[in-house]
Amino acid sequence: MTRVALTGTPGTGKTTVGEIVAERTGVDVIHLNDAIREEELYTERDAERDSLVTDLDAVEEWLGEWDGVLESHLAHHFDADIAVVLRCHPEELERRLRERGESEAKARENAESEALDVVLAETVERFGGDTIYEIDTTDRDPEDVATDVVAAIEGESEPRVGVVDFIEYL
Repeated sequence: MTRVALTGTPGTGKTTVGEIVAERTGVDVIHLNDAIREEELYTERDAERDSLVTDLDAVEEWLGEWDGVLESHLAHHFDADIAVVLRCHPEELERRLRERGESEAKARENAESEALDVVLAETVERFGGDTIYEIDTTDRDPEDVATDVVAAIEGESEPRVGVVDFIEYL
């Protein structure tokens, strides 16, 4: 099996798409954010952002020789064979985050991060461009996005990076 880092800004659809990919392929999906919380793989709670500060070394040790799909906005910080970066237009992203109960400030911060390509840039820095699949989830059904992810995993599509541009949001 291939180790897949399924990453992207919060709200891009990673969890939903990861579950569909698991159903279709039978691969294991590691929901890293759940593991960080449940296994206490963090150093502190950031009260201002209402989030946990992840201990990346502890996560790496916990993962060990993992296999399957690692799903999280942090997945690109760990060794993998390929990285899939889900993207979403910042206005849609902000709407999704607000719908799931995030504060206006946190939703806006994530939307701006998406417009600035923060997760994509970090992924390119770690993996280079030859093993990254950038997929726009804006106005797309998660089933269709999962089809693209499965194609990437099975080597049926070419890596693509730098194909999504949301800078006009800023």
